Amino acid sequence: MLAFAHRGGAYHPGLEGLENTMAAFRHAAGLGYGYLETDVHVTSDGVLLAFHDRVLDRVTDRRGEIGSLTHAEVEEALVGGRERVPTLASLVEAFPTARFNIDLKSERAVAALAAFVEEYAVHDRVLVGSFSPRRLNAFRRLTAGRVATSAHPGEIAAFRLLPSGRLADRVTRGRVAALQVPHRRHGFTITTPGLVRRAHAAGKHVHVWTIDDPAEMRLLLDRGVDGLMTDRTDLLRAVLTERGQWIQHDGGTSR
Repeated sequence: MLAFAHRGGAYHPGLEGLENTMAAFRHAAGLGYGYLETDVHVTSDGVLLAFHDRVLDRVTDRRGEIGSLTHAEVEEALVGGRERVPTLASLVEAFPTARFNIDLKSERAVAALAAFVEEYAVHDRVLVGSFSPRRLNAFRRLTAGRVATSAHPGEIAAFRLLPSGRLADRVTRGRVAALQVPHRRHGFTITTPGLVRRAHAAGKHVHVWTIDDPAEMRLLLDRGVDGLMTDRTDLLRAVLTERGQWIQHDGGTSR
């Protein structure tokens, strides 16, 4: 069972307002999380940043669109009034044994991330996803299938609606390593027992986001999902520990 620290554990007590910061990721690593979830945007001068929003406005003390700012300009912003926006390179270097789940948040980030994976030789340390089929398929082409990717919404629909996982795997051309899905969406249950069965029949993982309620965690674990993403890293660790499913990682922090 994979436990993902979503944006480093964005709503852990004491970390609220510090999502996607080095402080959040270090805290998650200290708890024993070896799977860190983040998002990437790219600055105007080509630097990949671990940051969710298109603009700085919501979580920092500065304003502006990431893609129109240089890295030096972004460095002037403080998340939660105290933390700088980390580069993806700084995270990979700070947590050399951690694995990263990366959400492509902009068109320009596609080529930048593909080049980054090659430069840092982290092909086997990342799982890349996007809500945008265009972004995800472009990344797949650039990396020639050497990097694991999660399903985009159309591919999820294939596994949700087709009668068998093997048929869905053929329809999606074997490009999907994992289905990363919400439990429910717009009143519909997405992570059904049938979806889990079909995914497993095709050898795919099912990871569910973003689960912060212990009762919901237990329900999904009983359903057989392979991973949970959470903002409440403390609660997920407690639930997995009580079930004997917690795997303590060294956190991957460089010494």
